[in-house]
Amino acid sequence: MAIELAQVYTDFAGLGALKAKARKDRESALDEVARQFESLFTQMMLRSMRDASFGGGLGEGRNTRFYREMYDQQLAVEMSRQRGLGLAEVIKRQLGGKVSAGEQGRDLAAYRAKPVVTMPAAIADPNAAMAPVPSATSQVPDVLDGTPEGFVTALRPAAEKAARRLGLPAEALLAQAALETGWGRHVILRADGSSSHNLFGIKADGRWQGDRVTVTTLEYKDGVALKTRADFRAYDSWEESFQDYVRFVQENPRYAEALRNTADSGRYFEALQHAGYATDPAYARKIRRILSSEPLRNAALETSGGAKG
Repeated sequence: MAIELAQVYTDFAGLGALKAKARKDRESALDEVARQFESLFTQMMLRSMRDASFGGGLGEGRNTRFYREMYDQQLAVEMSRQRGLGLAEVIKRQLGGKVSAGEQGRDLAAYRAKPVVTMPAAIADPNAAMAPVPSATSQVPDVLDGTPEGFVTALRPAAEKAARRLGLPAEALLAQAALETGWGRHVILRADGSSSHNLFGIKADGRWQGDRVTVTTLEYKDGVALKTRADFRAYDSWEESFQDYVRFVQENPRYAEALRNTADSGRYFEALQHAGYATDPAYARKIRRILSSEPLRNAALETSGGAKG
């Protein structure tokens, strides 16, 4: 008789029964262990999907996130109780369970040596299969890996060129781009799934004659975040995004005060915010926090060979 999995994720009563069953019927116990591992994997997958989103809606807070996590955990348990994701059999195999009928006749050692999961590139990185392949001479990846180190390594050369034109340190522009894109994880995509390369959230108004992409974004009005549809500029490369940012700031009279304060990155971003560059009332503070953060400092040191900038 098989052991029933917990009906709810907070039910741990079956653990003792599972241990007892393992002493008497190892093969049956492996089935249940594999399904529980699958449930844990499903919870991790759901959490990663939530973390990859642009954020919650209006009124979302700590309590909302708490109950959503409870829902996801219960959903993972229920999925594993039903047909699951098909991972339980693979996990059982790795734990030393018996080979299923479909695998009879194969060499057992070779069978167990097979990879548990082979993840296609399109699943490991959803943008990888859709984004244009960089040219053979290009050293800058078209899709960033989402880590501070990879972000800084890929973008530092373009950031340094742009920063010199503004009189800012390269790290200041990298911090602003990191805030706008979540270290490159949330760069706006074109309709075909390729990258817009828009690192600074610059919108496409009537003066913009280049490519554009329309997406849902958050705007702050009277301190309240509201979702709205807006057109954003799209570029052919990361460097083009940096250079357009320089032109955008230098050619707009309302950012003159910011350009007079480039010797102090903090004051520059304060002036940029006050001039209306972003509607988020905490925009400058968030950039300063990233600029002084350990991930950016460590990434900057690694990409500059250990020398302080």
